[in-house]
Amino acid sequence: MDVYGFYTGKSFDAHKHLGAHRSKEGFTFRVYAPHADRVTLVGSFNDWQDWEMYAGYNEHFREVTVPQAKPGDRYLYRIWHRDGSYTEHCDPYGFGMDLRPAFCSVVRDLSEYRFRDSAWMRSRTDCKDKPLHIYELHCGSWKQIKDDPEAESGAWPSYEQLAGMLIPYLKEMGYNYVELMPIAEHPADESWGYQNTGFFAPTARYGTAAGLKEMIDLLHQNGIGVLLDFVPVHFAVDSYGLARFDGAPLYEYPDAGAGISEWGSYNFMHSKGEVRSFLQSSACYWLEEYHFDGLRMDAISRMIYWHGKKECGVNNAALDFIRTMNAGLKARFPGVMLCAEDSTDFPKVTAPVWSGGLGFDYKWDMGYMNDTLSYFQTDPLYRYNDYHKLTFSMMYYHAEYYILPFSHDENVHGKATILQKMHGLYEGKFPQARAFYLFNAVHPGKLLDFMGSELGQLREWDESREQDWFLLKYPIHDAFRRFIRELNHIYLTHSALFERDYTEGGFQWRDSDQNYPCCYAMQRYSSKESLVGVFNFAGAPQDHYVLHCDAKRLTVILDSSADIYNGSRPDTCGTVIEGSDGAFVIPLPPFSGILLQVE
Repeated sequence: MDVYGFYTGKSFDAHKHLGAHRSKEGFTFRVYAPHADRVTLVGSFNDWQDWEMYAGYNEHFREVTVPQAKPGDRYLYRIWHRDGSYTEHCDPYGFGMDLRPAFCSVVRDLSEYRFRDSAWMRSRTDCKDKPLHIYELHCGSWKQIKDDPEAESGAWPSYEQLAGMLIPYLKEMGYNYVELMPIAEHPADESWGYQNTGFFAPTARYGTAAGLKEMIDLLHQNGIGVLLDFVPVHFAVDSYGLARFDGAPLYEYPDAGAGISEWGSYNFMHSKGEVRSFLQSSACYWLEEYHFDGLRMDAISRMIYWHGKKECGVNNAALDFIRTMNAGLKARFPGVMLCAEDSTDFPKVTAPVWSGGLGFDYKWDMGYMNDTLSYFQTDPLYRYNDYHKLTFSMMYYHAEYYILPFSHDENVHGKATILQKMHGLYEGKFPQARAFYLFNAVHPGKLLDFMGSELGQLREWDESREQDWFLLKYPIHDAFRRFIRELNHIYLTHSALFERDYTEGGFQWRDSDQNYPCCYAMQRYSSKESLVGVFNFAGAPQDHYVLHCDAKRLTVILDSSADIYNGSRPDTCGTVIEGSDGAFVIPLPPFSGILLQVE
């Protein structure tokens, strides 16, 4: 290992040297613990007896080779303190862990699985000029394995079982990427994976490293990309994890003021070289070993500003780390996507590092998400007051490369699900939600939806229960899913909706200035076609809405108010609308959207 690079935060391969690795003599265990008085290794291979670990690269690194160790063995490090006491820790670089509440590391041989996705890996890109529709998934609560179909909860699926259920569903529904909520090992189900103890260990909840590799391999072979939610800001406080790992703050800040996050976890101290090398190596590990196609990085605003607050000032050390990590990852994996969850207005988040940016490929457009949902929560009688909430995003849109996120955060903690947010009573929510999703698809930007939204889920997400699949026995929910499915496939196959998301000439407002009625129209362009989306978000019909558009005729591709989607009128798909001097009269029912092909 390049020890100097490790200390100075330049390493992206520390995981290839630290942890448990197969050697000619067995397995060699290495750990970085500069403040420890001594370190011993205990495990199932030595009857949990203390085996002394000795200086390796230097006195800060301890190592020992165990001839009888084999994949599947469990182990811990005992960090001994000067007073003769010790604390047991899992391996910071361990490739596997026990199922909670146990916390031993597990020996893994990562070379055992052989990928068969070479065609996908050669052709993948960052999708800037391609369709990108992400299905955000929590592995344990999408579908569960049940002995009793009527039971509220069942067993978690394995990674392999999940692949078998997920692949046909994603292909049917028209999602071409899936984003896994954090699967690095974590002690609390309720943290959803955002407070980690094993930054190199796929959670044992769903199986083994080989199982995860097989799931990703199969998804790739079926043309589906896989993104991973990655947590580089903070870590769990559990004593067996990274907290005071060698008897002193090693990964975290020494003082609570900077060191404790708003979630009660420990913040990483990104100014330390060994912390940077740890996180960079973790990011590299998931991309290299598991063939993930990108990382969604959580809570980046907390790295841009101290505690995520602009008034606390810029965290320059963390920004330097982000730039170094992103530049290094893109150099090693040019086709992957690096996505920032960032709610700030900090500039050039998605600009390349060489031009002064942070080096992300995409940024979540939290402003668009909040404004749009706020608009649809408003009583339609008063929406004219909020008319520009749906147009403001295009005032700043060209500043970054945006993803339009309607994620798990918008379906929990009393916020209500996306469908439930629509104003009004039960049946009145569906036409608004159909129009909302069509508007979202026509608006520039890549798409992200949380699992269950396509069902018209009404119950807030609960990590212990699967999605409410029983809703599909109700015609109104089944029709809603049909609409989402057909909209998704239209998005994937019509280049006007994605080819020029971020370039000039890809978008034009056709109607964005009428406070009343609440109608909008926007036109999208590609090198092959042009589409227009027309919307009425008022509770009253617009029977003679006039669209001004440079076209000979318009053909309806999708009508959100069609009766096949439980709407109010016969399906108009395929209907040709003739114009006069570029003016087209289009009847718009309440809460409706129509997508039209320009000819």
